[in-house]
Amino acid sequence: MTADDSFGRLDDDDYPAYTMGRAAEMLGTTQSFLRAIGEARLITPLRSEGGHRRYSRYQLRIAARARELVDQGTAIEAACRIVILEDQLEEAQRINAEYRRAAESANPTAAA
Repeated sequence: MTADDSFGRLDDDDYPAYTMGRAAEMLGTTQSFLRAIGEARLITPLRSEGGHRRYSRYQLRIAARARELVDQGTAIEAACRIVILEDQLEEAQRINAEYRRAAESANPTAAA
């Protein structure tokens, strides 16, 4: 990958651009917290060629939500489960909205 390719990926939410140290700093948490949510399978960071964990912006948003719940007193395992369920609900609602739009365009008189 060339430098030009890397710059093009900076807008990609799934591009693993952040090291563990930088991710922890951005979230205001510890690296052990990031390891713990990884062990709970909330997020699975990619690994660099040297084996270092790398996080995407999407993963950082997920981790931030888990940290918010933990800060409110929720156990880390429960927080991870809640975040997973919230993410699944959001995806189901998005799919449902797509189906609804497709049904409305297929039969515009039924929507009126």
